[in-house]
Amino acid sequence: MLRPMMLSIYSFNMENMIPEHKKATMIALKKAASLLEKVTKMTEDEQYCVDIIQQVRAVQGLLSSAQSTLLKNHFSCCFKSALSTNNKKREEEMIGELMRIFNLSNKK
Repeated sequence: MLRPMMLSIYSFNMENMIPEHKKATMIALKKAASLLEKVTKMTEDEQYCVDIIQQVRAVQGLLSSAQSTLLKNHFSCCFKSALSTNNKKREEEMIGELMRIFNLSNKK
């Protein structure tokens, strides 16, 4: 099920993304986009269901990889930076953000 794009409730932008995290994320997202086009074509052509399912799982795996890399980057940059400011409001916002991510990841 597709979920609507969620905009951040926080007014912060991503801080400098770690170059290797950005590269890995971009590769995974571009591969997923390309593969999703293939899956769409396979479905239009009414190819064998199991083959389509296998490709859908591959897209999901690529998206999961991108998500994991983004989360790792978030902990390494944004979260770490927020905690080092000694700004209690910002710290609470970051904890709330992590709880939101945790809750989203547990929804099926």
